Amino acid sequence: METINPLSHFFSAIENDFRISITHIGIYAALLQFRTDKGFINPIEAYSYEIMPIAKISAPYTYHKCVKELSEYGYIRYEPSFKNNQRSKIYFQ
Repeated sequence: METINPLSHFFSAIENDFRISITHIGIYAALLQFRTDKGFINPIEAYSYEIMPIAKISAPYTYHKCVKELSEYGYIRYEPSFKNNQRSKIYFQ
């Protein structure tokens, strides 16, 4: 039951946030799934190509735009690495 808690909190937080789209929700859920697979670590370190298939997103632009917006809106903290050989860090609030 504890694994559902972060997603429940997210849905409560976005209930009246008109900026959040279904794509944001899919990416957030995919990030939570990735985090679960890694043993609930915080932050997670991931390449976009590891998260995109989980979220059913095929365009890197869409992924980066939505992750950046989730960070700007305060739902996560995103620290891009800007390096091809280093994963970005994503902190859950």
